Amino acid sequence: MINFMAYMLLAAVNDSAPEIFFEPMNFVSNLQYMGIGMLVIFVVIGIIMLATSLLNRFFSK
Repeated sequence: MINFMAYMLLAAVNDSAPEIFFEPMNFVSNLQYMGIGMLVIFVVIGIIMLATSLLNRFFSK
């Protein structure tokens, strides 16, 4: 149903309607990449917090 509605909407806007497919398994297979990205973000935030803490400790006089 969603594919048909999106197809009809794009067909009304464009002269040639592109093929649009909703495949939930693509979302599931990409969850590992999203998890790795979130882990990297947390690691970078941790490094920034550690660097800020060390700089504050060394230069707090």
